[in-house]
Amino acid sequence: MLLQSLAVLAGVLGATSAFEYYTFDGPGSPSCHNVVEVYNATSVDEIVSLVKDASSRGLQVRAGGRGHMWYDTQCSDDKTVIIRTEFVNGISDFDLEAGTVVVEGGVTFFQLAEYLHERGANIGTGLVNWNITLGGSIAMGAHRTSLREDAVVVGGALALDIIDGNGNIQHIERDESNDDWLAASTSLGLLGIIARIKMQIFPETKVYAMQTTLQEKDVLDGDIYKLISPYLTANFWWWPTQRKFHWRTYDIVPTNTSTQLGFQSTFSVTALEAGAAVVLLNSGKFSSIPNLAAEGIFFGLWEKPNFHDKITDEPIEEWPVYGWNYDVLIGGLYPGQKPEWEYGLKGYTLELAFPVTRANEVLKRIRALFDAEAAKLTPIASTYRSGINIKFGKPHFDFLGQVTTGTADKQDWSKGAIMFDFPTFRPSVGDQKRYNEEFCKFYHALKGIQLLILSVPRYQAGQHAG
Repeated sequence: MLLQSLAVLAGVLGATSAFEYYTFDGPGSPSCHNVVEVYNATSVDEIVSLVKDASSRGLQVRAGGRGHMWYDTQCSDDKTVIIRTEFVNGISDFDLEAGTVVVEGGVTFFQLAEYLHERGANIGTGLVNWNITLGGSIAMGAHRTSLREDAVVVGGALALDIIDGNGNIQHIERDESNDDWLAASTSLGLLGIIARIKMQIFPETKVYAMQTTLQEKDVLDGDIYKLISPYLTANFWWWPTQRKFHWRTYDIVPTNTSTQLGFQSTFSVTALEAGAAVVLLNSGKFSSIPNLAAEGIFFGLWEKPNFHDKITDEPIEEWPVYGWNYDVLIGGLYPGQKPEWEYGLKGYTLELAFPVTRANEVLKRIRALFDAEAAKLTPIASTYRSGINIKFGKPHFDFLGQVTTGTADKQDWSKGAIMFDFPTFRPSVGDQKRYNEEFCKFYHALKGIQLLILSVPRYQAGQHAG
């Protein structure tokens, strides 16, 4: 394989052959800067062997998944071996009566969902991209769920097999009173490569998706916890120049409620759609007018369901939408279409997490910052197809998780976390800086983040490409 060929070449050329390793966005979006070897492992035993070899040569080892990767932060500055887990993707020990299944670390949510659906099961409230690996998601503490249900990934893991720095497999059972488990359940990959996960599963269900358009004031001045917490899962999409929110809710319905088989896609685009979007958004590098126009267009498109009929592939035009659990909550790609990043629609994303108890305070502060920029005649618009994502997570205690509790900041996390997820288009022309780059400069090194936080404590912040 190409990556294995690169590894061989690196070994031949020696220490001077170190190269950058990229996120799925490709060149210009490095996740590691000093990589000497990259391997596509095909089994747990091969990962063990590769780790032992790298350890014997004094090299750092990091796992590489398939989907999201944190931009510029995957590795240290030391020489590093990347072991990709995408092809270590076995699924075994399915037991619906016991509610468990065992997956290898490279299994994606899409692979697991198809496997389980064929057997009358699902993973619960999974809200992640279809192409993300289970091992990578658990290592990063992903992903949001809701304020009602436990996180499917972190909360759904019952046991982990982790390959440590010496190449030994450490088996860790879920035990909320055990520091080993609390460290392993969100490890950021620092404890080793997650080789296998014993996951909790549930009988298959049908769910609905419903979306309502709210005026901005109804959210900023409303009871946000009450709007989100009653549902299986729910989130907002914020359109700052429209001064509106889309309020999306999901919940379980009886199987015979509807024969509709909806299938969601957030990232699918045609070549024609992508080409038009790239032209419009690149022109927004030089003026705010195209960015304002883009938000208006995207808002209008997002008013309708981002769902197709799974059988006919025809667009679904009206809310609510019904379908099987995974198809409605996550979905994937529409037939014949590609994810937006494969057409050059790339971006930066800032993610911040705050206590739900301060949600209104945070969003009002952000609104004030947007208004201040507009007063300078440099308005901030959402340049992402679904707006600014406002998502939520139920409290779940571990050492490094995004929705943990009992933190040193002494804030009240008992109602969970609100996550402010602000993607912006990354121009592919000129210096690739955005029109509002001065305002957005904290995306790169979190400089100026105090402008956003002010008196609101920062619990977790990060940036990624994609």
